[in-house]
Amino acid sequence: YIINVTWSDLTSQIIYRRYSKFFDLQMQLLDKFPIEGGQKDPKQRIIPFLPGKILFRRSHVRDVAVKRLKPIDEYCRALVRLPPHISQCDEVFRFFEARPEDLNPPKE
Repeated sequence: YIINVTWSDLTSQIIYRRYSKFFDLQMQLLDKFPIEGGQKDPKQRIIPFLPGKILFRRSHVRDVAVKRLKPIDEYCRALVRLPPHISQCDEVFRFFEARPEDLNPPKE
């Protein structure tokens, strides 16, 4: 997925993340913030839901990615609107920071 990240100082950069990286971030957040993740009481959940993993044949990769675009966009927007102790935690910052591989994006 291609993400245009705009920081609070209004600098912006393009980053590239696979679905697996979103999933990893989600697991880290749910582990770090069990109350906000709804583990004790589902009504207290404020961490957004990530679209689930889908098993698919190789030929359907693009279709699955396209179907996930809107939910992934909504997930990112909801994530940065969370209270600062979550939206500004190290895991979220690291996820949205540019990495060396963002300079040479994946071809597909």
